[in-house]
Amino acid sequence: QVQLVESGGGLVQAGGSLRLSCAASGRTINYYRMGWFRQAPGKEREFVASITLNGVSTYYADSIKGRFTVSRDNAKNTVWLQMNSLKPEDTAVYYCAADAPPVSLTGDPRSFDYWGQGTQVTVSS
Repeated sequence: QVQLVESGGGLVQAGGSLRLSCAASGRTINYYRMGWFRQAPGKEREFVASITLNGVSTYYADSIKGRFTVSRDNAKNTVWLQMNSLKPEDTAVYYCAADAPPVSLTGDPRSFDYWGQGTQVTVSS
């Protein structure tokens, strides 16, 4: 079992930045693909970004490409999502997720096995 706890959300003006953290416990995340998802009110949970086991490869949703960066430090059992040039449409609850082995490359939330409780990000115009 992996427990995930997100932090770093908050209220920011459009054009601002936030850095979300996801701290894992229970097991090392070395063998887990990690991902970030978000869910806005009345909408389905959507893929934001993912990062492979060793951090070499990253994948992003088109809507945030070039503005967000996902990274990880397996020694710290932590994953981050750096969010720059934030827009009001980025407002959502952001979730960290872990994909247990055998991992896949899909952005389908059903492929992820463990989830954090989420952190609210609100971007004002």
